[in-house]
Parts: sequence; structure tokens; C-alpha cells
Amino acid sequence: MSGHSKWATIKHKKAATDAKRGAAFTKMIREITSVAKAGGGNIETNPSLRTAIERARSINMPKDNIENAIKKGTGELPGVVYESFMFDAYGPGGVAMLVSGLTDNKNRTTAEVRNLLSKKGGNMASPGSTSFLFSKKGMISVDKSKANEDQLMEIALEAGAEDISTEDKEYEITTDPSNFIAVKEAIESKGIQISSSEITMVPSSYVKVVGETAKQLLALMESLEDNEDVQNVYANFDIPDEEMEKISAE
Repeated sequence: MSGHSKWATIKHKKAATDAKRGAAFTKMIREITSVAKAGGGNIETNPSLRTAIERARSINMPKDNIENAIKKGTGELPGVVYESFMFDAYGPGGVAMLVSGLTDNKNRTTAEVRNLLSKKGGNMASPGSTSFLFSKKGMISVDKSKANEDQLMEIALEAGAEDISTEDKEYEITTDPSNFIAVKEAIESKGIQISSSEITMVPSSYVKVVGETAKQLLALMESLEDNEDVQNVYANFDIPDEEMEKISAE
């Protein structure tokens, strides 16, 4: 899970900056509106909405913004209709990528994403070229200082988790998307603090990248995620810890 966890760490560090400039709020409003439109405005019957609201609260989105986004999705308030997209792509070093999001103009978004990729050493790929390398999973991270590994494993597996792995500073719990909420709640019910949790696309294999290629790849991913239509960028890279720390410091 190294590639996933490292990119997640970078994203969490820059989340506060994104929130300040409103970018994170804009993306969350789109996501909440979209999942409310697809599954209704009740968090008890729409787990995707519940997850989105939790993420919105984690970046301190005002309650009114959340409620209005839900109402736009359910039709109680007028709003823009967003179409979801998922683009297959390749980044520097032959890294497989998936770029997903929500747009009100797919032609515009396609052109913008294609342009960003070509500027930074990547290229758009034909549908299905990279998506077969990824599986949809729930990912929950717990800081090692917050839990005992054996206890965490017992709680997570009993609640339906698929696996638990040990990274540098965290435990990473993998779940089927359908069991994500149950596992998350089971961990939290034992007073264990979760550092991050999300439904994501996990690659089946990784490509090691170093040096300028690694720097170029991370710059590309950040540029893509800065696009207001892009919600998530997934990639199967593996960058050594010491190199990742050096790039992050820069």
C-alpha cells in the first residue's frame, strides 16, 4: 500500500491550505450533491453520503454548506447537474493512473486533463488501459501510537476488514467498500483515533520511481487535483521513503 499511503499523507498535509482557498469546499459540495442525488439525502440509507459528510466536517466545512449541498442533490434547491468521469492515463515512468471527478462539461474537462498530462510527462490512455490494475477498497489509517496492533487487528477483522498492514508510522486497514462504515465504527467505538479514512482505488502492483521522475510525477498529480473538476487521482507508484521526504520538504 506504500504508494497509496504516501500520496494520502501528502494530500492530508496540504488539505488545510486547500480549505483556506476554498478549493476543498468546492470539491466537497460537488461530491455531497452528487451522492445525495444518486442515493438520497438520508445518511442512514446512503453510506456514501455519510462518508462524504464526515470528510466535509474534517475540513471544517460549515453546516449550512453541507445541508445546502444535500438539498441541491435531492432537488429541494436548484443546482448544477454534474456528470461523473474516470479517465485512464499514464504518468512519468510508466506509472498507471486513474483520474476521477465530477463535471458540468465533460468536453472541457477532458481537454483540460489531457493538457495537464501532456505538459508534465503523462498522457491520456484508452478506456480500460489502467483501470483493470485498480480495485475499489475502503482504507483506514491508524497512527501506531494510538493502538496496539493485535487489538486493532482483532477489532478490524471481527468487523469485516479484509487485511491490516504495517507501514512506517501507521497501520492500514483494507476493507470491502460495503464493510467500510462497519469497520470504521467498530474501531472508533473502542476509543481508537483514526488518522484518515476513505473509499479509494488500490492498485494491484506498483512501479518504483526515483529522482526527477518521482518529482515530476508528484507535480503532475498535484496539478491534476488542483483542477476544480477532479476529485481524486489514483496511481500505482512506489517512491522510497527518503526520496518522498526530500520532495515533500521542497
